[in-house]
Amino acid sequence: MSFISEFKEFAMKGNAVDLAVGVIIGGAFGKIVDSLVKDVVMPVVGRLLGGVDFKHLYINLGSQSFETLEAAEKAGAPLLKYGAFFNTVVDFLIIAFAIFMAIKVMNRLKRADSAAEAAPETKECPYCRSAIATQATRCPQCTSQLQ
Repeated sequence: MSFISEFKEFAMKGNAVDLAVGVIIGGAFGKIVDSLVKDVVMPVVGRLLGGVDFKHLYINLGSQSFETLEAAEKAGAPLLKYGAFFNTVVDFLIIAFAIFMAIKVMNRLKRADSAAEAAPETKECPYCRSAIATQATRCPQCTSQLQ
């Protein structure tokens, strides 16, 4: 088997395609969550905490002082950007919660499918012991009345 045909076989397997789709959707979902945190959640949290803009919070670890984060970054000063870290933690929590909810729904659907599959289609006649449909009210073999 040639290299090209082996690669084609690998790429067309369901798992590889599913993984590729998952990575692409995950990347897009990450951008949505990032925007949600930066543009919606953090401004509200900042407003509730007295108008704080978290992305600009930092501690200057150098000896020189700077008026803004941008000026400190431009000068190459050593910085501890705890505001950016806080934004990233909120990003993570939102993504983790969304994934948890998606998996919870998928597990619930799997359990419902399993329960539907596990339901027996036949039951045993208590008189002649033959297999009969679960909805039957009379045994087709011995004609006994069933409850």
